[in-house]
Amino acid sequence: MLSYKKSDARAWARENLVGVSGVTSPSFTADLSQLNAKGIAHDIDLLASFGYNYTLIMSEVNITPEENAEFTAIAREASAGRVKLFFHASFPTLEENIRAAKLAEKNGADIALLSYPAQFWPTSEKEIYNYTKAFCDATDMAVMLFAIPLWGFERVHPAGMQVSLVRHMIDTIPNVVAIKAEQGYPQPTGSVEMYHHFRDEVVISNPIEDQCLPLMDLMDIQFSGTSNTQWMSDYYPTVFKQARNGQWEEAMKRFWEVMPARAANNAVGATYMPGTATLNRTSWKYQDWLAGFNGGALRHPMTRLPDRHMKQLRAGLQAAGLPVTDLPDSEFLIGRYPA
Repeated sequence: MLSYKKSDARAWARENLVGVSGVTSPSFTADLSQLNAKGIAHDIDLLASFGYNYTLIMSEVNITPEENAEFTAIAREASAGRVKLFFHASFPTLEENIRAAKLAEKNGADIALLSYPAQFWPTSEKEIYNYTKAFCDATDMAVMLFAIPLWGFERVHPAGMQVSLVRHMIDTIPNVVAIKAEQGYPQPTGSVEMYHHFRDEVVISNPIEDQCLPLMDLMDIQFSGTSNTQWMSDYYPTVFKQARNGQWEEAMKRFWEVMPARAANNAVGATYMPGTATLNRTSWKYQDWLAGFNGGALRHPMTRLPDRHMKQLRAGLQAAGLPVTDLPDSEFLIGRYPA
């Protein structure tokens, strides 16, 4: 049950969409036939202990809407009110995303992140708008728009989602409450432009940790997410809070201390992102495992993570002085709580 009415969604977001959001990927049983509730609950509890305010219930894997609802319910119970939950609208069709959103809302989701599936291939802004409005109209949840070059919308406009399109969405879709603004990634252009135009109407999120923290000296950013940062343990919630509370210089000192981990993460990402425009969820799961999360195998088509990348990511955490397991990499696919 949502804690707000659809008509009040923007006011709710202004008050409650604060802090940082991580990403939680599902854990499965050894035969991959079911969710691993114990592993999921462990991950949510650890995330909460690190100080995260939200997490994305990541569905961009081989999971059904019903399983995603179960995943949401497990996370909701484990969070005990400490962490709010994003529904991840990343299923292959609009109809399936709507059905999954309704199930997730019933099982404890607080807000939706609107991704766009690879099967969606618009050639006009009208198509992008119509898909967005159809999803938002069909759910009572607050919705965060997600503007990023991954979708291929640059075939329509170089920004993917230009100012006039976002303006139209905000004016006509009342439960659009926030923008995960990554137009022009890897540059922060979209975040700055969206902030310039819409900061007084909706929440503007820069989810990229190494952009967001420096920009917080110049911009009043209340929320950062959803993003793969929980592998750095409590670092990001801590420095984000410092920057919000007038301790930006102290936050930046810590920013530079963890540079080796950030550099390793960026280097590994650069090996697959430019050519695939797809996130390697195995890499994210492995990074989490290094930091104490459950780990474990994902379903087919699970992407592979080469040994050299595992070594690079582990070494980056060690050089940054961040928590990292001493378990061998052979334990990763087994997970901490096998079922």
